[in-house]
Amino acid sequence: MGQQVRVEPDTDGVRIIACTGEFEYGALGPLKAAGEAAAADPSVSRIVLDVRRVTFADSSMLAQILLMLRAGRLVLAGPLPPQLDRRLSLTGVRDMFTVVDGVAAVRAR
Repeated sequence: MGQQVRVEPDTDGVRIIACTGEFEYGALGPLKAAGEAAAADPSVSRIVLDVRRVTFADSSMLAQILLMLRAGRLVLAGPLPPQLDRRLSLTGVRDMFTVVDGVAAVRAR
């Protein structure tokens, strides 16, 4: 199926990175670039990773999400796909993330 990473224009310091499709080692370049750019931008107060349309995420995507979490401003917009939710839970990191129901919920915060 492939994957797509779309960065939406910032609104009130919120940068939304929307992910669609399958994310595995070798296909993380666009996600990594978007996450690094958001973390390096001082005008971005919140990074929202919209994962609602992720159909597969391997351990390398999990590692990338954890790197983005280190910026201290990451919110996951869900609902989390079952496979990703299971991977986060099995690795014991699920509770480290703020997860909200959809992008609109983040903007309302």
